[in-house]
Amino acid sequence: MCGIVGYCGYRPASVVLLEGLKRLEYRGYDSAGICVGTGNKFELLKKRGKIRELNELVGKRTLGDFGIGHTRWATHGEANDRNAHPHTSASGDVVLVHNGIIENYAELKKEFESSGQIFQSETDTEVIAFMIEDAYKGNLENAVREVLPLLKGTYGIAVIHKNEPGKIVGARNGSPLVLGIGEHEMFLASDVTAILAYTKDAVYLNDGELVSITKDGYRTFDINDTIIQKQVEQISWELEQIEKRGFKHFMQKEIHEQVESISRAFQGRLNKESATGHLGGLNMLPNELLGVRRVIIMAAGTSYHAGMIGAYLIEKLARIPASAELSSEIRYKNPVVEHDSLYFVVSQSGETADTLQAMREIQRKGGKVLGLCNVVGSTIARESDGGVYLHSGPEIAVASTKAFTSQLAVLYVLALSLARMRHLSIEDGLKIINALEVLPEKISSILKQTAHIEALAEKYHRYENFLFLGRGMNYPVAMEGALKLKEISYIHAEGYSAAEIKHGPIALINENTPSFFLVPDDLLRDKVITNMKEVKARKGKLIAVAVEGDLEIAGIADDVIYIPHTEEIMYPFLMVLPTQLFAYYCAIKLGRDVDQPRNLAKSVTVE
Repeated sequence: MCGIVGYCGYRPASVVLLEGLKRLEYRGYDSAGICVGTGNKFELLKKRGKIRELNELVGKRTLGDFGIGHTRWATHGEANDRNAHPHTSASGDVVLVHNGIIENYAELKKEFESSGQIFQSETDTEVIAFMIEDAYKGNLENAVREVLPLLKGTYGIAVIHKNEPGKIVGARNGSPLVLGIGEHEMFLASDVTAILAYTKDAVYLNDGELVSITKDGYRTFDINDTIIQKQVEQISWELEQIEKRGFKHFMQKEIHEQVESISRAFQGRLNKESATGHLGGLNMLPNELLGVRRVIIMAAGTSYHAGMIGAYLIEKLARIPASAELSSEIRYKNPVVEHDSLYFVVSQSGETADTLQAMREIQRKGGKVLGLCNVVGSTIARESDGGVYLHSGPEIAVASTKAFTSQLAVLYVLALSLARMRHLSIEDGLKIINALEVLPEKISSILKQTAHIEALAEKYHRYENFLFLGRGMNYPVAMEGALKLKEISYIHAEGYSAAEIKHGPIALINENTPSFFLVPDDLLRDKVITNMKEVKARKGKLIAVAVEGDLEIAGIADDVIYIPHTEEIMYPFLMVLPTQLFAYYCAIKLGRDVDQPRNLAKSVTVE
């Protein structure tokens, strides 16, 4: 993986490909390359490092009228020029880019190596080009169709052949691929952001589908060459949404966008008259929701932390047993699937490989799986049994911020809906709705403290280890705060329940390991204060996020970030903001690449 762009048309292909790859930088990558064709002549350019280095290689030339490009996030072989995509066949007639993993590539390579053929890279991708050349008998679509059943694993590929200038063949299995339709030009990409500057007409490929494009049209078909009629959909995002708009980084912009993104997440989904929530995309009747006896939320990374909070809230408000599970573990533990359990998968991109596989495993066993995702047309959106869009708008920074709080907003609406069908009173329902509606205002007030939080980052960014500690619903927030810090600043950080500190982590406490405590005004406040004092007694430095007016915390902690008062269950929304900002400013102080941190990819499409 990570990003694919293909183009056939009247514009210089190199310009379109490089601009598309630039739009895909946010996905994370370690090398980039393009292959452009003019007639049956190809020019292949690829380079380890950033796209600006590939740009320097291209120079001021405008090359080709069709071609393919790729940004690579290494899975097989180190990041270098040789392993960068595109890859070629032995003769160079076939050129290919690939997202995903070919699990049986070593076995396939041996067949060619035994006949004396030499591979130029350490990747799992190069062998596909060799295989397509071997199968080619004058028709590229047929050659690709012949090869695909021999591949085990996941792929999104785009292929060109010197004998068929102006044509690109794409195929998808487990890795996203979208077709963009223009006037006398066609686009292929792994993400709509790569083509949004040129068209808003898109066709999303499903697994097992192929597409062949030229500048004048396209054909979608399956492995048996059966034509598939696809619906042309409109891309809902605007180009300006994927621009920085005056902010230094996308992450900074997206932290500040939470004022609006949270509002969009519950807009039209709260009903004050009946004091409940409504998520129409669930495709479930009230009596079906009433029959739910258990809720399981499956997710990875940041989405898993949101799922933990959602499960806590569903159990607290609706009195339904609920849990969050790491989607990467679901598939391999032979889960017990019950007919009266409701399963949710949560993913910003809707393409997270682990979460997709978890969804399919539950569906295979007869379970109903609903999706919560941000990207329209994503695989989870298409394959789930119902679901809800977050409406966060594009999230470009690799480290998720606004998608996390939007996921929370949707999960809160879900919990409210389930609770009002059961035991929650209309008065308590209204209290939750009112608290949700004023969250944007409270978030805005926290964002006015950026200077204070930046000063704390200046004070603490040289420390090499941090503990993040919270209780109850704020324990997952502590985990998320630690994740953000390690993701973008590369400072080692761990998130724990504050109650667990005495069961091991307290051994790490000294004057060189600051502890970041989350201290809302809730039932567990006094217990968290006790944990803070335990750290203080061992000369540990304390940073606290506390509620305005809590002077006791100021007397214990070395530094305090204050947040507005809210209803007890709403604190996760407000507690997470200071941790996001602290991580952001620490990364800035350390000179990190905030939007594209090392080794990470935005959309993890491999297991």
